[in-house]
Amino acid sequence: MNKYLYEFIGTFFLVLTIGCTAIFGGDGVIPPLAIGSALMVMIYAGGHLCGAHYNPAVTLGVFIRGKCPAGDVLPYIIAQLVGAAAAAFAAKYLFAAKVAQVALFIPVTGPAMLAEFLFTFALVYVILNVATAKATAGNSNYGLAIGFTVLVGAFSVGGISCGAFNPAVAFALCLYGKISWSCIWLYLVAEFAAAAVAALAFKACNPEDK
Repeated sequence: MNKYLYEFIGTFFLVLTIGCTAIFGGDGVIPPLAIGSALMVMIYAGGHLCGAHYNPAVTLGVFIRGKCPAGDVLPYIIAQLVGAAAAAFAAKYLFAAKVAQVALFIPVTGPAMLAEFLFTFALVYVILNVATAKATAGNSNYGLAIGFTVLVGAFSVGGISCGAFNPAVAFALCLYGKISWSCIWLYLVAEFAAAAVAALAFKACNPEDK
């Protein structure tokens, strides 16, 4: 049960940071830095107990890679979605005066799907290599590498897709009113597909790493 609570807490603070900076705090370099940093510190906080996924796509990728028991997949995803929802409501309460000012982002389907696919792939691929591979076991850099992958993605394609790279974040973006519920499918399809491809790529490149 503790690992599901850790998944809830880590996802909560990741999504809360997104709300407080990217949604209600304005544009600029600060939101990507804050979001990448929030993910990094939550990974260091929870990695030893739950693996610090904080992302349903990561959970899928780690499962396909063979490092997440099948019985944990659904509870992890539920904990992540509940954490994201709780964070969205908390941020909306903290910034109640700004909720009505959130501008709806309308992604262009093709570019947004490609952007989400590419950087979700990068995120899951980095996680599998720095946090689950035998060759990097026990390293102390994994949180920094993972947080910076999100940072790179947010700076690179945030203006194209909002830079979710995470179905729980996409869910929260809908709750924030940043993206329409009618668009969430493109995030889910791109992100889960990217996670599966990243896991298969890892397994193909590391056939001896079971």
